[in-house]
Amino acid sequence: QVQLVESGGGLVQPGGSLRLSCAASGFIVSMNAMGWYRQAPGKERELVATIISGGSTNYADPVKGRFSISRDNAKNTATLEMRSLKPEDTAVYYCNAKGVTYYRGATMYTRDYWGRGTQVTVST
Repeated sequence: QVQLVESGGGLVQPGGSLRLSCAASGFIVSMNAMGWYRQAPGKERELVATIISGGSTNYADPVKGRFSISRDNAKNTATLEMRSLKPEDTAVYYCNAKGVTYYRGATMYTRDYWGRGTQVTVST
């Protein structure tokens, strides 16, 4: 099986910065895309940023110019650098991996995975 583990959340003041990391473990052959989503209380989960294996990125409008996503294909990790944080960025942030191809025994599988989430709180 494959697991995604997020780290780096916490409490930060408005205007501050945080770095979130996501590490995928397991007998992974490849991952098409990695990304970050977030869910604030009472709201639906929404896209924050994604990055495909070739390096192309996509950002939600509210975070453009403030957040930056990167990945290390060799280590199966993704990082979200968040700057100029605002109270409205407060949410649980989830790591997502799409098209994860992995081995279980001698059989190859492909599916999507989610991490358990990490809380980001932007407040004075």
